[in-house]
Amino acid sequence: MYIIGNLSIYLALILSVYAFASLFLGIKKQDQRLIDSGRGATLAIFILASISMLLMFILLGTSQFQFEYVYQYTSSDLPLLYKLSALWAGNAGSLLLWTFFLTMYAAMVGYSKKMVRNPMTPYIIAIMTLNTIFFYLILAFVTKPFMLLDGVPPEGRGLNPMLQDPGMILHPVAIYLGYVGLVVPFAFAIASLILKNMDSFWVKMTRRWTIIAWVFLTLGNVIGGYWAYTELGWGGYWAWDPVENASFMPWLTVTAYLHSVMIQERKNMLKIWNLSLIILSYALTLFGTFLVRSGVLTSVHAFGESNLGAYFLIFMAFMVILAMYVLMSRYHLIKKDTGQFESFLSKESSFLINNLILLGGTFAVFWGTVFPLVSEAVRGTKVTVGIPFFNTVMSPILLALLFIMAVCPLIAWQRSSMKNIRDNFLIPAIISLVIAGLLVFMGIRNAYPLIAWSIIAFMVLTHITEFIRGTSARRKVTKEPVPVAFYNLIIRSRRRYGGYIVHLGIAIMAVGIVGANFDLERLETMEIGDSVEIGGYTVTYEYLAQRSEGVNDIVYANMRVERDGRDLGIMQPERMFYLNWEEPSTNVAVRSTLRDDLYIVLSAWEEDQRATFQFKVNPLVKWVWIGTYVLVIGAVFAVWKGRYGNVTPRYAGPQRKVY
Repeated sequence: MYIIGNLSIYLALILSVYAFASLFLGIKKQDQRLIDSGRGATLAIFILASISMLLMFILLGTSQFQFEYVYQYTSSDLPLLYKLSALWAGNAGSLLLWTFFLTMYAAMVGYSKKMVRNPMTPYIIAIMTLNTIFFYLILAFVTKPFMLLDGVPPEGRGLNPMLQDPGMILHPVAIYLGYVGLVVPFAFAIASLILKNMDSFWVKMTRRWTIIAWVFLTLGNVIGGYWAYTELGWGGYWAWDPVENASFMPWLTVTAYLHSVMIQERKNMLKIWNLSLIILSYALTLFGTFLVRSGVLTSVHAFGESNLGAYFLIFMAFMVILAMYVLMSRYHLIKKDTGQFESFLSKESSFLINNLILLGGTFAVFWGTVFPLVSEAVRGTKVTVGIPFFNTVMSPILLALLFIMAVCPLIAWQRSSMKNIRDNFLIPAIISLVIAGLLVFMGIRNAYPLIAWSIIAFMVLTHITEFIRGTSARRKVTKEPVPVAFYNLIIRSRRRYGGYIVHLGIAIMAVGIVGANFDLERLETMEIGDSVEIGGYTVTYEYLAQRSEGVNDIVYANMRVERDGRDLGIMQPERMFYLNWEEPSTNVAVRSTLRDDLYIVLSAWEEDQRATFQFKVNPLVKWVWIGTYVLVIGAVFAVWKGRYGNVTPRYAGPQRKVY
């Protein structure tokens, strides 16, 4: 296993270098045989990466503790699912997973039917292979996944209890699929620049790739939030932690890119802007990896201190400088063929404002994340930037973004008249004001949630208006029944209406996010029989007990919950003690409804069974998870091929020799 594992990595490194050299020479000499050989090497690299992954899974699953990685992150009593997910618990294994996804994407692009004889293909694969070379250099010489120990330990150190959660199985995989997925549009963009193809072909070809990467980034962030909510015991799902921010920043820039490319496709504008956005998004994935693996910032999610951060920083700088050099060398060609904005009151302008807001949010998150490093470098003291800073800065950005999302669907391309604006927005605006009045009548006096929910209502109403108007217009032409007209409307415009569904998902999530303004919290030390009232709930502490689960011990409290005189059952917050780990983990008890979540944490206890509990009532949290489902459904609908969903055109750019 040791020989095969290391051999698979070294051979893959050699093949990666060969693939890049073969593609480079094939392009230079216009030799199709060399290009085909390089393309074939990418498939061989993917096979070797698959072998490495399979071997590591076998080693982890069978507890081969003579391997350092297996010893560090597993134990014999660990459930099989967590043994396997330990693959991405440490640096070496997680980079092996990253490299596997990278080689998988390269093979998929290289062997796509539409890309086999495309003149861009060798450039695209060469750029992706350059990334592969870097990761295999790290795996081969810096952090080796198949290192052996001097002896065979009788037992492994075990997996960190915080990682023994279903979130560990899904969250890192989704984040990596999103991170690595952004290499594809980056490679297409740079290849297009090198070939001096100034059209929008690369944008159309990578739209599906980009949306898929965006969906995985979205899922990764939300799953991570849910994991933190149920595991860490601090009562929230987002703490503006540096590693959370690292995956959020590329999500913001990719969201901006997905909106601005529509202007390029339709109006032949913002070409330099879009190229810059995709380069920035790619760079932020490497920057996020630097933050996670360098140890320069304290984070509950980070891998700890290592020398990997420096390598990622150098590689990121190299790739960004290379990309910017290619971009600037083609700047004069791009500027020759661009359109112009005709009016501030237009869909194009709303998309651009959307982009500026998203980039403003990205900069705010970036500055808040790196400020401790800057303060330490300048003043010698690391100043921590906390949640209040991010909430204060990002709250108005969220409101502005929601408002632009509300306006965009009903505003016209090129130029909108005041009559158009009045006809489209008057009724949604009036209804939104009525909803604001109802919220005031219900007792909501806090300005931020009042404004936010009113804007969300306005956004939902404008989108519903667009669905109604589209269905009505189709009915007039086809005479179809309403359900049939609605179905045919959205099925024939998947991209447009899938995007609207995504917007509705974000609106639903925003309802839950704004609900955090009304969180209630109490910390109480209770004796058996004591009760606590919070947010309309009455919670009675009945007893403290202990049970065993395998080799682990669990201390739990039995809490009787009532509301408005109704018995809602028992909740059991827990602390789990592990055989191979000093610190116990927290298992939060959560009772979730559409209205609010009752959240109970067992913090401490005494021998006489007095116990200290953290109680929280978090309004509307469930809407965050529901909104995520809607968002993903909309994104999948937008990229689904179907009968009318073909969005990957054949190459129609400047005619060039096919090698």
